[in-house]
Amino acid sequence: MNTAAISPAQAISGAHSSANASSYAALAGRAFIAPLFLLSGVSKVTAPAATIGMIAGVGLPFASVGFGLAVLVEIAGSIALLAGYRTRLVAAVMALFTLGAALAFHSNLADQNQFIHFFKNISIIGGLLQIVAFGAGRFSLDGKASR
Repeated sequence: MNTAAISPAQAISGAHSSANASSYAALAGRAFIAPLFLLSGVSKVTAPAATIGMIAGVGLPFASVGFGLAVLVEIAGSIALLAGYRTRLVAAVMALFTLGAALAFHSNLADQNQFIHFFKNISIIGGLLQIVAFGAGRFSLDGKASR
């Protein structure tokens, strides 16, 4: 660590170590949430007919278009999120996508399984909104661009 770059005020207050901890936490948060979407997107690609049927089965129009959008959001979004590229925008889109999925596919709250999946999605939205609020952190493509 280059201590010459740390001001005396940062050294006394611990602000530098707090900034490092925040940067590592932001990276870890993105690394933990991205695989969920990546794996879901890849599983859709491996079984497109089943996914399109599921989308049509809940009454959504244009199931093939919805399939393509879901794959795009989940795969491209998870890669962008992990890399920290346009992170706040990507996390916002993923949060809206997750809300739509919760409402469309997990809204039968009388069913215990759907109840759990609905609130799992709501929790994921909370994590994504933290990324929207606080950004990707220093260890990201966004963080490198702001230096």
